[in-house]
Amino acid sequence: MRVAVLLEQVLAPVPAGTGRYSTELAGALATTAPDGAAVTGWTAWHRRTAAARLPGVSGPRRLPLPRRALVAAWERGVGPRPTGADVVHAPTLLLPPVRRGALVVTVHDAVPWTHPETLTARGVRWHRAMAERAARHADAIVVPTHAVADDLARYLQPRAPIEVAHLGASGRLAEPDDAAERARRLGLPEEPFLLSLATLEPRKGLDVLIEALAHPAGPDVPLLLVGQPGWGGVAPDALAARAGLPPGRVRSLGRLADADLAVVLRRATALVAPSRAEGFGLPVLEAMTAGTAVVSSDDPALAEVGGGATLLTPVGEVGALAEAIHRVVDDAGLRSSLAARGTARAADFSWDTTARRMWELYGRL
Repeated sequence: MRVAVLLEQVLAPVPAGTGRYSTELAGALATTAPDGAAVTGWTAWHRRTAAARLPGVSGPRRLPLPRRALVAAWERGVGPRPTGADVVHAPTLLLPPVRRGALVVTVHDAVPWTHPETLTARGVRWHRAMAERAARHADAIVVPTHAVADDLARYLQPRAPIEVAHLGASGRLAEPDDAAERARRLGLPEEPFLLSLATLEPRKGLDVLIEALAHPAGPDVPLLLVGQPGWGGVAPDALAARAGLPPGRVRSLGRLADADLAVVLRRATALVAPSRAEGFGLPVLEAMTAGTAVVSSDDPALAEVGGGATLLTPVGEVGALAEAIHRVVDDAGLRSSLAARGTARAADFSWDTTARRMWELYGRL
């Protein structure tokens, strides 16, 4: 069996969680491939494709259009498509036109329908149109949680069943031997600190988190932000100043290499994920794997992934979030309990399990 995996998101200016998904899924497919099976990565035409070169995955092979032209063509259902494959897996809604072979598409969330205000108007139109195209043409639609499956069932009528396949925690986030040196170089606080791991965009609820730090019930600890700027002009410094927080209380580290991220995750007092809507919430799983306590919104997907091992607060409620964070910072026993439960919960997820689930699906198709 020959499987083509589209790795274009890995080369996007802001790869975000779907870039991580594409990388981890393709790598795990190569690791778990049955005898006689092969995995090849495909991208648009780029001069440099090093980020999409993965152990065990052939390629990446380049399609004869650059990214912008490829997106425009595939929006219209025309253009080049990976060749020599029995199954093509599109890990995002950038899906190729249908010709021969089976097509599998991962739909990460139902946000364009449930929370359109958290996207640009063009983003809403594009995601809805491409999801509807997937529903019409894909031989299988994969979603990361039952929460997403339930949401999509209200908005799409796919011709094939929706398959739920959880994500996994990356083995790339093992703590490095030089962790102490990395912590010094990153300037990590020695006192307790909070961590946000998310693209800087409105859906992630950074405004709610910063307001919670300024709330009378909030703890007096620094907040470190890991993630690239997305759309929406989310400016952490401006949000912090507007909330009345002193300079330096909120600090952005930008996008980090995996080894640095592993160090930050393990040294954080808690990861806080106050998202307004998610499809899975990979940072929650990564923090639980690292043994770090997690406070999140009660978005259905985040609650599903947390599985009772995280502290949940109502979406958008600043006071409740402030109180929950304060409890975790002040109560070592609670942190220890959340860490232990999180580690146990994280053991239920792995990319190899996800990949084997995909191989079973490919075989059926």
